[in-house]
Amino acid sequence: MPAATNSVAQQFELFGLFEPAAPAAGRAQRRFVHGAHSFTYELRRASRKSIGIRIDEAAVRVSAPRWVSLGQIEQVLADKAGWVLQQLQLREQRLREQRCLRVDWADGAALPYLGGELRLRLAGRAQRAARLDEAQGTLLLPLEPDCATETLRAATQAWMRERALELFTRRAHEFAQRLGVRVTAVGLSSARTRWGSAGADGRLRLHWRLLHFAPHIVDYVVAHEVSHLREMNHGPRFWATVAEVFPDWRRVRQELRDSVLPPW
Repeated sequence: MPAATNSVAQQFELFGLFEPAAPAAGRAQRRFVHGAHSFTYELRRASRKSIGIRIDEAAVRVSAPRWVSLGQIEQVLADKAGWVLQQLQLREQRLREQRCLRVDWADGAALPYLGGELRLRLAGRAQRAARLDEAQGTLLLPLEPDCATETLRAATQAWMRERALELFTRRAHEFAQRLGVRVTAVGLSSARTRWGSAGADGRLRLHWRLLHFAPHIVDYVVAHEVSHLREMNHGPRFWATVAEVFPDWRRVRQELRDSVLPPW
């Protein structure tokens, strides 16, 4: 999360990861207007010491201590209004890009896969299992051409999750060996706002949809999480650890932040 400024914790989520979510229940919807700046936000009172602004795929969300007045909250929003509007514009741009990547779930559909394109072909029930033709960039699925959209999507996801676990596990152990740490297990995640996580017990969880990105982006996320097995924080020693196995982490981290996933 970006550093706090003027006691405001700001977090800009990874837009493009998911379809817009419904507003959270129990949060007050308010309209902020200050000169030429206006936007709607959700206000939640919480046990915290400062006012936090978070912009995700659904809304501008403000969390504030119970003792802070509405006037104080509005003053913080006035101070940060330009930043909020800039992030909202970026969100809209990313959502437009995401719509352009929407998958047409039918025979011949294409989706991003490890930096390239994977085309889906429905080979019929005579084929016993999904098979990747790497030379043609084609995934042959044991489904009939008239199968339901949800059936095709589920079969594609099942295959991708299997491939993701295989790739992530192999790369995690390779990075762990280079860092002298131990990975005890690798699992898959479908988290809304995180690409991966690491536990002190050596367990890693990585988002299966990383498989849409180029291999160097996958490697950055895996290296990031494996590095946490040495440093369970994001301090200077942690980033020095990442650099040991992935020197170009700054550029690739930004590339990941700028990336957009196709909606499923």
